[in-house]
Amino acid sequence: MRWDKQKETLLMERWFEKRRMNKVLDIAYRQMIVALDTINDLERAIEAVAERNSETAKTIIARLFKTEEEVDDLRRVVFEELTKGRLPPRDREDIMKLVTNLDKVADHVKDSARNILVLVNENLPKEIWDAYHDMAHGIVSTAAVLRESLKSLGEDNARAREMSERVEDEENRVDKKYLEIKSLLLDYGDKLNPATLMLLKDLLDSMEEATDRCADTGDYIRVLTVSFKK
Repeated sequence: MRWDKQKETLLMERWFEKRRMNKVLDIAYRQMIVALDTINDLERAIEAVAERNSETAKTIIARLFKTEEEVDDLRRVVFEELTKGRLPPRDREDIMKLVTNLDKVADHVKDSARNILVLVNENLPKEIWDAYHDMAHGIVSTAAVLRESLKSLGEDNARAREMSERVEDEENRVDKKYLEIKSLLLDYGDKLNPATLMLLKDLLDSMEEATDRCADTGDYIRVLTVSFKK
């Protein structure tokens, strides 16, 4: 009788922990959706600048800044939820790193947008902005695959793992574009003033960092798929 009671208590605890985990993953997925919104807006802002629509770009960036704040808020919500349950310490740590990386994605996107704000009225060659737009499109694709991976985590872990591996493929494409733009900036080195070149390089690095953080998030998803099998 006592054993049955203990068994029932254990089953109830596991049920509550599973619900807690599902809630945490739901919030993390929401965070991913919002982070993707910032990346989409970054692409739209660069497209607007390339088309010489500076006011449109500024409006989009203002929206991006507000959206980035929500990503940070959701990270804090996940952290609060993790303190309430009794998840295994390693799982808790990996989820914290996952949502922290999602927050960093949005941080680097915000840094990119700040550079665009400074550059928005510069008379830069369209070729340069088009190259940055192509790179931004690649980041959107990377984040979209990451979103599908996170969406499957806890429900279809095989698919979550498969999609997380595809994130690396998308990241590699963005890395190639990164190198192409560095070469392009070298070509224009004697035609642009040093301050403008520095801002363009900062923009490029921030965009690459956003992509790298997507890849890091995918790594933590892979770790969690192994843990969730146990």
